[in-house]
Amino acid sequence: MKPAKFAYHAPKSLDEALSLLKRYGGEARVLAGGQSLIPMMNFRLANPPALVDLNRMPGLDYIRQESGVVRIGAMTRQRAIEFSDLVGEQLPLLREAVKLVGHLPTRSRGTIGGSLAHADPAAELPMMLQALDGEVVARGPDGERVIKAADFFRSILTTALTPEEILTEVRLPAMPANAGYAVEEFARRHGDFAIAAVAAVILRQGDRCVTARLATAGTGPVPLRLRAAEAILESKGLGDAAVEEAATVAAGSVEPMTDQNGSAEFRRHLTRVLAGRAVRRAAAGSERMR
Repeated sequence: MKPAKFAYHAPKSLDEALSLLKRYGGEARVLAGGQSLIPMMNFRLANPPALVDLNRMPGLDYIRQESGVVRIGAMTRQRAIEFSDLVGEQLPLLREAVKLVGHLPTRSRGTIGGSLAHADPAAELPMMLQALDGEVVARGPDGERVIKAADFFRSILTTALTPEEILTEVRLPAMPANAGYAVEEFARRHGDFAIAAVAAVILRQGDRCVTARLATAGTGPVPLRLRAAEAILESKGLGDAAVEEAATVAAGSVEPMTDQNGSAEFRRHLTRVLAGRAVRRAAAGSERMR
């Protein structure tokens, strides 16, 4: 199929892009990598009157570190993140997760900002924003604001961004050098969206868990931090019983949906299994790096 008729704009600056969004009263859509938006338009699931293409606008594709925080421009391609030495050194969990995103052609065009703004609950990068306790920077007609990961995702395909705002930067605190990490995902094929996934970051001292961060994808309308499961690990340690209890609590914390890929109960079961695997692998990695 072909999309409905739309106007096309390729602004050369962020101010020009914001002016265009204001002109269309928030009805225009921002085009980044286009890996989700264009198929939706082709199937007439999205019918914006105009596209505001950010690809010719300089200054939004970078990866740099400042004061212990890795700052990634919203137009940075996923493929660039995959091969970034800085990401590999400071955010190894993100590097592991981005390899699961789609396939080579989609990662070569897809952007980190586009994935986060699209907010597909089965996508890996929104889960990373939660697991790494990150934040995003948005620019709109009233200036710039910072939105924490916990406040960014509102519901399926919906974020805290207003229709006249553009996501400009992603900020992720660098992981401790001795933190263990893991992403466990179940999908029908490599590169497919996750039916369920769990990411874990564990910082340990012996059997004691100093810090635990767990997040999911594919298990509800938004990517979710599993804070109750984290609390169990931080209070009870990383023994088998504590890990099993945390995994069970994780499964009870999600609000899975039923669709053609699996039932809600199946996704809840996967959450328990994947959470246990991710925690054990992350804990083992933290032990090796002590």
